[in-house]
Amino acid sequence: MSLTLVTGKSGELKAVEYPEVAESPRFTCALGGAYGATLATFGAVPILHSGSGCGMANAHGLTYASGLNSGGAQGTTTTPCSGLIEEHVVFGGEDKLRRLIDTTIQIMKGDLYVVISGCVPALIGDDVDSVVAEFKDRAPVIHVKTSGFIGNGYLGYNLYLDAVIDSLLTEVEVQKKLVNLLGIVPNQNVFWKGELRTLKALLEKLGIEVNTIFSDFGSLGSIKKIPAASLNLVFNPWCGVEAAQKLEDRFGTPYINFRFVPTGPKDTGTVLRAIARKHRIPARKVEALIKEEEQNTYRYMEYLSEMFMVAMPHSFVAVVGDARTVISLIRYGANELGWNPELAIITDNPPEEYQKEIEKLLTSGLEGVSVPKVLFEIDSHRIRQALKAKPLQVILGSSLEKYIAKTENEAHHLSVSYPVYDRLIVDRNYAGFRGGIAMLEDISHNFAGPL
Repeated sequence: MSLTLVTGKSGELKAVEYPEVAESPRFTCALGGAYGATLATFGAVPILHSGSGCGMANAHGLTYASGLNSGGAQGTTTTPCSGLIEEHVVFGGEDKLRRLIDTTIQIMKGDLYVVISGCVPALIGDDVDSVVAEFKDRAPVIHVKTSGFIGNGYLGYNLYLDAVIDSLLTEVEVQKKLVNLLGIVPNQNVFWKGELRTLKALLEKLGIEVNTIFSDFGSLGSIKKIPAASLNLVFNPWCGVEAAQKLEDRFGTPYINFRFVPTGPKDTGTVLRAIARKHRIPARKVEALIKEEEQNTYRYMEYLSEMFMVAMPHSFVAVVGDARTVISLIRYGANELGWNPELAIITDNPPEEYQKEIEKLLTSGLEGVSVPKVLFEIDSHRIRQALKAKPLQVILGSSLEKYIAKTENEAHHLSVSYPVYDRLIVDRNYAGFRGGIAMLEDISHNFAGPL
């Protein structure tokens, strides 16, 4: 075992005991999380102050592992990087960063430039903030401090939002029916693009304006619009919560934490009702929308129900992935499909102070006869051993479970969590009323044909 310094809930550093080796953890480092968030911000240009390997490892190991996606126009080999080597460890990398920012602003058109510093600058003490400050009059430039040893990609997402709040946001007039969506982490949540699109479309049907921040056009405009929201919506039990709290402290914006993106009519209806109450939208309007969506969803479920009930009735299921994905699919399987959840394995390494709440969300409010065993595990070998110990018929997890499911569990498998190498995911997602239908469409080819 070894002691590692990590950032706690309130920003303080604390020592945590970790095994010295974890096989294939399901997240990138903090630098990768900020890099992914920057690429997801349309018009933002990442500038990596790190070794060149940091950029390439995250380009292929983060974006490509998120459903075979590229990093977009400023991703992969087009990302500016200071390419630090041994001489910079000795003499410092500030001059090289200064030249890199200067040439990037000249050559690459962007609405926002995001300097993301890695392990080497943190270790040698580069004053990155001072270098970035030199360019404030030339372009919008911010700095995200993301040395990889401080935490994982989910922390990198939080640190990106921190830098945005601290560096770019000012008081603006509040818009009564504008909301921000938080906690849906680009790339680490493999369905992030489609989830944002689906949630936005549903809320707009209620007359609510949605600022997704990520994926939409006009990045800097979306970012500067954040304080104008009358409500922040968090869809993650822990990641994004600190940003919502910070926005509440600084701008007085209240927030609701739903803790997961809803899948299927039951949870989606619950989420819409809660948001509508907060905005004082007439109940009749909300119920009319929910009724219409439910009728359409259950009508289309009829087309696959016979096949599903013959081939997969009351299946014993394990879900492996980040907390919010696992919560969503465990609840949908238990409450709407009649599945028996056996295992819920959480792989995003949530801080200890959030784990009891996550476990409660996975073991209460289920309508079936069983509750899952909940494991918080980042080591892929231990995950494999846990899966082998259960008689499973369905495993919803990452690509790392694909062959384990087939050869060791004789179970059906679908990749729903990072990393995903065996399917292309653009805006496919399992959010909203019809999200469950999409999931069943994706998994049914495993058994419908042979049946």
